[in-house]
Amino acid sequence: MKDSVASLTRLGVMVLALLSEGDMHPYEMIRLMRRRRDDRFFAITPGTLYHTVARLERQGLLAEAGIDREGNRPERTTYALTEAGRAAAAEWVRRELRRADRPAEFRVALAEAHNLDRDEVIALLSERRDTMDAERSHHADRLAAAAERETPPQFLVEVVRQEALLRAELAWLETLIADLGDQRFAWGAPTEPTARYIAERQAARG
Repeated sequence: MKDSVASLTRLGVMVLALLSEGDMHPYEMIRLMRRRRDDRFFAITPGTLYHTVARLERQGLLAEAGIDREGNRPERTTYALTEAGRAAAAEWVRRELRRADRPAEFRVALAEAHNLDRDEVIALLSERRDTMDAERSHHADRLAAAAERETPPQFLVEVVRQEALLRAELAWLETLIADLGDQRFAWGAPTEPTARYIAERQAARG
């Protein structure tokens, strides 16, 4: 389990998350990710996705579910999520939600956080907030020390930027944690698929 989580890439997590919605073939995965603009997280190419699917299958995180044969189209292998894959993806999201030193991974974890229990996400984000608050305090101390030394401002541009970013993200985290604490804030997968979601899946199948 630990090795599987350690070897997961951002794309691998997104593939496993897609399969939690139902069995799919790689072509459908690519089209769905592009329709949902998941390419904002990383470049999505057929070669990379097929390689990722093959690696996840070797690790037992997904499994072949069947082969589609429609008309004159090439055969398409459909894959299903395994319990090991579901557990590995959830553990990866848990790990990355609490970490404050991997912003690219955090974006993907946040996008898939709805697959975890609401209270668990609150706890993980609170842990992240505490880590970032300590880092913000460290940057504030550095700026105060620099001011005492009369350090010219041009040498502090990066430090000032980082403190501003930390303050902004901390404010956003506090808001999100408060929203999650309100049961009126929607969380988790819908009980029934919406008409828009059904249409999206159908369009992605091609």
